[in-house]
Amino acid sequence: VSTQSTGEIVATQTDHVPALLGSAVAFMIMKQAPKARNQLKRISKMQWNPLDAEEFERAWLLLADIYIMSSKFDLAQDLLKKCLQHNQSCFKAWEYQGYIHEKESSYKDAAANYERAWQFSNFTNPTIGFKLAFNYLKAKRYVDAIDVCHKVLQVHPQYPKIRKDILEKARANIRV
Repeated sequence: VSTQSTGEIVATQTDHVPALLGSAVAFMIMKQAPKARNQLKRISKMQWNPLDAEEFERAWLLLADIYIMSSKFDLAQDLLKKCLQHNQSCFKAWEYQGYIHEKESSYKDAAANYERAWQFSNFTNPTIGFKLAFNYLKAKRYVDAIDVCHKVLQVHPQYPKIRKDILEKARANIRV
């Protein structure tokens, strides 16, 4: 859908969630984040309905991402909680929660959120596995870090840096 036709839908149906989300995504592609944020804010103020559940979730995650990039963690947390309230298995929301805690140097909380993200991504997303192992390492949970590294390397043997940056450091800390 082009920006023009999406704009026409938004102009005629001011509360059409898929059209608002589509225009927000188009604005993001055109590097116009403030306009995208305005569209997404409109969606975040709307009443959730099961018919547009996926679009609401995507809108909340995209707006949370914008807030995270601006270091507005409180606003992002509110949206992520809303997202998880409607879909407890949204691994992206858990991942963002983990990222926020990691940025706040709360590695134990970050690890707990990355655990959920890892679980809901079916233990196969190597990026989440890396972040989980890293936060286990920072939280001094060395055995857990090693276990996650092994799971990531089992599925993705060439995954960059996990062996050197996490696995070897966790093993060295256990030996001490």
